[in-house]
Amino acid sequence: MSRVKDPEVIGRAPERLTPEELSMLAGRYIALEIYTPANLALRRIEAIGDSPAGCVRQLRERGLDPAGYEFTRLGPAFR
Repeated sequence: MSRVKDPEVIGRAPERLTPEELSMLAGRYIALEIYTPANLALRRIEAIGDSPAGCVRQLRERGLDPAGYEFTRLGPAFR
């Protein structure tokens, strides 16, 4: 089984990840921009890490403000 590379999922909607990708990423955290009527944010993965702190670091490296993001832990593909 090959390992999913983080850049392969950045910019994609979590709902569009394949079962294989979800299985390999289970337990990791993703950052999604918080939707507001002012920004109409799409549900796109903007960062992925082993912890919320890892996601925050990635967002800051890209010049994004982590305060505008929610952090969600990915679960297995099927429960």
